[in-house]
Amino acid sequence: MMAAISISSSKPRREADDTPVRQRILDAAFSAFMESGFAETSTLEIATRARVSKRELYALVGSKQEMLMACIGERAKRLQVPTDLPELHDRESLARVLATFGTQLLREVSDPTVIAVFRLAIAEAVRAPEVAQALSSIAIETSRAASREIMTRAQSAGLLSGRPAEMAEHFSGLLWGNLMMSLLLRVADRPSPREITRRARDATAAFLKLYPQPDNAETAHSA
Repeated sequence: MMAAISISSSKPRREADDTPVRQRILDAAFSAFMESGFAETSTLEIATRARVSKRELYALVGSKQEMLMACIGERAKRLQVPTDLPELHDRESLARVLATFGTQLLREVSDPTVIAVFRLAIAEAVRAPEVAQALSSIAIETSRAASREIMTRAQSAGLLSGRPAEMAEHFSGLLWGNLMMSLLLRVADRPSPREITRRARDATAAFLKLYPQPDNAETAHSA
């Protein structure tokens, strides 16, 4: 509000308002998708909800497909490997990184908003398969890539032996178990922060038992 008052010319004011208006469009799009479904939601409805013209809607975000991808992409950023990921120099540091990443993954993906997107993708699988495609290529692949990156670094440091993609899948399985299915079916509540932390630690401990340090495995085999 203060920025809008302090700038007199119309062009700078419009540029200063771009971010909040764009977010308003994405919020309106997401709400409409959740209520009416992706296929049934029109760009006119989104523009009306966001209190913008269709021309402004297309200029700031783009097509309905691009709105969907932007909505998913904003959340997917939280599933990336942290830029300040500590150096993996022993199994203890690996355990801390896996537990931290697992906690982040469980917290973000179990968020009711994210679960709602998964339900939308399932409900629209026939009429609008692009929802599931966007969810898979943006959000799911982001988390998988982050997990593979951690496994690759651990392998390079001599802390794990195996294929990074396969190890990432195993860690994910240990982390989630049946939780995602239960959340999608509404037969379980979102885990509490304490439960999320405990689950991530248990998954990490089980994973490290499944994949012992290469040198130890070779020593045990030779003995």
